[in-house]
Amino acid sequence: MKYDPAKHHRRSIRLKGYDYAQPGAYFVTICVQNRECALGEVVDGEVRLNEWGQAVEAEWQALPGRFPYVELDAFVVMPNHVHGIMMMVDGDRGGAVAAPTNEGGETLPLREPLGKMVAYFKYQTTKRLNAHRATPGAKFWQRNYYEHVIRNDVDLKRIREYIHHNPARWAEDQLHPAALPNRFNRD
Repeated sequence: MKYDPAKHHRRSIRLKGYDYAQPGAYFVTICVQNRECALGEVVDGEVRLNEWGQAVEAEWQALPGRFPYVELDAFVVMPNHVHGIMMMVDGDRGGAVAAPTNEGGETLPLREPLGKMVAYFKYQTTKRLNAHRATPGAKFWQRNYYEHVIRNDVDLKRIREYIHHNPARWAEDQLHPAALPNRFNRD
């Protein structure tokens, strides 16, 4: 089959020219490959994580240890995806490695953009789950992720509420396996 760039082009949802390493609040959604409900289940509006879901939650909570300029906010592991808010703050909380200097000789903070942090999270969770499942090299997460730059306190409050209420609304969730069309399953 011949590669057709028009057919295989993915439209970027990233803000053109935006620096995703700058301080700010970011909402991310990461989906399990093929929307498989591999992380647990929702019972009576509450998420019950299985061992894999607990491992994913633990890796998310460990992110500030790897990225000292990140603070975590609202977060939920759903059966086939995760939602979370990451806050990139000025400076760090005291664990950063030495950073390069700018032209004036001042030390610059060593800071990865949002995409690198999400990639790190996906890599660490996949590695951990594949070791547990004895499936080395298997995909666990779908390619890419959804992100939204949180622009103000109203936006932040709305997204926190969405994350908090997501389990109670699981049956209507667009990422529920019964949801159609299956717009997230393109890999």
